[in-house]
Amino acid sequence: MTGFGPGDVRDVPERWHTEDAEEVFAGHIFRVRRDRVRMPNGQGTELVGRDVIEHPGSVGILALDGEDRVLLLRQYRHPAGHYLWEAPAGLRDVEGEPLHVLAARELLEEAGYRAGRWDVLVDVFPSSGMSDERTRIFLARDLVQVPADEIDFERVHEEADMPVVWVPLEEAVRKALAGELHNMIAVTGVLAAHAARAGEFAGLRSVEAPEG
Repeated sequence: MTGFGPGDVRDVPERWHTEDAEEVFAGHIFRVRRDRVRMPNGQGTELVGRDVIEHPGSVGILALDGEDRVLLLRQYRHPAGHYLWEAPAGLRDVEGEPLHVLAARELLEEAGYRAGRWDVLVDVFPSSGMSDERTRIFLARDLVQVPADEIDFERVHEEADMPVVWVPLEEAVRKALAGELHNMIAVTGVLAAHAARAGEFAGLRSVEAPEG
């Protein structure tokens, strides 16, 4: 792919031909299908098997207060076998719900805050080699704490006990680079927010911006 310059380094949609597909697993949140994909190999094409995790997608929220602190909450993650400090997040489990509305709901339910300003921070495929999951991470500012008795939501299971802390953004960056934070949304959001702040948040997109 010669001739590509810095201006051409952009992800673009592409779909190689799938000869056939079969569902091999159906769970509560995601499904797994096995595709046979026709791939170019320089001398024609070949059929290659690929397992794909079908995921509804998610949103994450990097909440930044007036003192340049980020909100993190701790949650047990069984597959990873860790307590992780994470940014608030949630599944896209309501058909047609705008993503910033979902993000606002998750910030309220998980952390007890509302935000007066929302911007898109980054869009990512968390595990593009195996899953079609898309995650949009928002930056939430102008935060107001909501009294617990005004929140109509009951936390259960892993969410039943999620302590919340405020960490200075510079310290959160240090923790991410030191390997003390591992959650994808938290690490990506912290580093992206730090970079965006350096540019006075000038390059952020509106909440209606397409994911591409």
